[in-house]
Amino acid sequence: MTNFTYTDERFADIQMLRYRLVGFSDLTLKQKKYIYYLSEATLSGRDITFDQFGRDNLHIRKALESVYIFYEGQRDTDDFLAFETYLKRVWFSSGIHHHYSQDKFQPEFRKEFLYEALMSVPAESLPLSEGETRIDFCKNIIQTIFNPEIQPKRVCLDEGLDLVLESACNYYEGVTQQETEAFYAKRHAECTEEGHPSFGLNTTLVKHDGIIGEETWCLNGKYSKQIEHIIYWLEKAVTECENSRQEKVIRLLIQYYQTGDLRVFDDYSIEWLKETEGMVDFVNGFIEVYGDPLGIKASWEGIVEYKDLVSTERTNKICENAQWFEDNSPVDPRFRKKEVKGVTANVIVAAMLGGDEYPASAIGINLPNADWIRARYGSKSVTIGNLIEAYNQAARGNGFLDEFIVDKAMIELIDKYGDQCDALHTDLHECLGHGSGQLLPNVDAGALKSYGSTIEEARADLFGLYYIADEKLVELGLLPDNTAYKSQYYTYMLNGLFTQLVRIKPGAQIEESHMRNRALIANWCFERGQQNNVIEWQSRDGKRYVKINDYDALRNLFGQLLREIQRIKSTGDFEAGRALVERYAVKVDKDLHSEVLKRYAKLNIAPYGGFVNPILEPVMDGDQIVDVKLHYTTDYAAQMMEYGKKHSFLPLKN
Repeated sequence: MTNFTYTDERFADIQMLRYRLVGFSDLTLKQKKYIYYLSEATLSGRDITFDQFGRDNLHIRKALESVYIFYEGQRDTDDFLAFETYLKRVWFSSGIHHHYSQDKFQPEFRKEFLYEALMSVPAESLPLSEGETRIDFCKNIIQTIFNPEIQPKRVCLDEGLDLVLESACNYYEGVTQQETEAFYAKRHAECTEEGHPSFGLNTTLVKHDGIIGEETWCLNGKYSKQIEHIIYWLEKAVTECENSRQEKVIRLLIQYYQTGDLRVFDDYSIEWLKETEGMVDFVNGFIEVYGDPLGIKASWEGIVEYKDLVSTERTNKICENAQWFEDNSPVDPRFRKKEVKGVTANVIVAAMLGGDEYPASAIGINLPNADWIRARYGSKSVTIGNLIEAYNQAARGNGFLDEFIVDKAMIELIDKYGDQCDALHTDLHECLGHGSGQLLPNVDAGALKSYGSTIEEARADLFGLYYIADEKLVELGLLPDNTAYKSQYYTYMLNGLFTQLVRIKPGAQIEESHMRNRALIANWCFERGQQNNVIEWQSRDGKRYVKINDYDALRNLFGQLLREIQRIKSTGDFEAGRALVERYAVKVDKDLHSEVLKRYAKLNIAPYGGFVNPILEPVMDGDQIVDVKLHYTTDYAAQMMEYGKKHSFLPLKN
């Protein structure tokens, strides 16, 4: 497909993109059917994510979609156009809070417009509760949307506050942070198993009549209706598995959804990471804990993928040398793995995104997250090549490099090696970084609490940064020479010190864990390198630019910080982790922030991107699928409305 268009519509601070499924037509019919069924399972969990991200999200989405369908007033007014943008943001973020900054976004249409619009649509199209009047419903919806003091943040990480009470995410009901931490500390203390389950991963913690307990997300439990449909499509997928281990993986996942038993989830995770022979793979379930301020509860997500066999040769070289990387790490030998086990990694083609992976998605994944499984069995990593390709293609010629880099030789180096080094850093981060190191005996994997996600991402990033400059990568043929890595060092420091600040509002602090991770690394290295002028700010024509004077010294700083970060992780040193994050990763220089916002504004670049999914259409002969056709024809709004009609089964209160 020579004329594929990667960019789609833009709204607010978001650029929608499309991703190509290269090689899909070359797959067998069995593989295509397998992907199709897994894709339907991936799309079926959508409403779970909406509800997890805020207890009012499903109500609000349903009400806004009703206006979008039935509103008979003029649709070219400022109010309606602003309403349409707001609805697209709700779809994109799976709720009313920004998908990255976590702040509740404020509408740019009038309250009066929304009230009149809601009052004008058919009453039966609105999600009214039993006994609720339309007027009361409208007032409640408008209050939640417009009042900045109601649910201001989906995930609050502000030091000194009760993070559970201050966060709008829907994982807790009637409990405080102290009660939550005490509840799970007791669960961990009572468990004598060597590899204990990830307690709380798939439950809502509630307090009724003074008693604290859990509501499990499973069939016949919370989210049962959505899970029923996920299971239906997983059972279809079982019939098209490529091998017996894939079949075992899916049957264990179904059992886990049926029971909510986290020990079954661990069994599933172990079998999943062992399955490396098939062309097709997937993730489906309650996986990542970034959406919980305490890092306990997991958001629902799904992704379906197949291997990019040519690009996977790159990750195979990394995996084959995993022990070398572990042995030569700058961290204390006590915290290294004596024997690296089960490290596998592929470059993959994403075929369908869902839940917390859609529309915005990670570009790399390393699972499972349980440290004891990683230590005993290893992990499986993917670099999502076609999403990286889409981001890179969309960024061509956007003026960013010329605006933020004054050194023309560095621009040339980034043009030449930037994409290659970005992909390689992602490989190292996912394949080896997350899987490296070990906890000391009896150290709780959750010891770092709300700082755990930032510390873990910093650890993986530092691993990749340290090794991307190693001659070993040139020896393995992964980089052409010992200068290419400088493009990654430069762009990483530029982003962490400066350009990522475009993603937050004036006056705000950094909240999101990945942003905190990058700020921590960049600011720590800048400060520690000041005496020797390793990194400096340059001014030219009233603008500031980052200059790296000593790349070898910067690599040593990355190694020093990696050593300390691994020590914090391995020993569960909460206070040291807290001090690092709060000092280097949270606060924002107001002058730098103001400057980057002004310079970005001139470029008219959206700071965030996300994806429209392709359409997988089964071709039927009677009741048999004889082919699966691939289309890229739907637009974003049409896709969202279609998903709302086809994949919404939850009650509005869960």
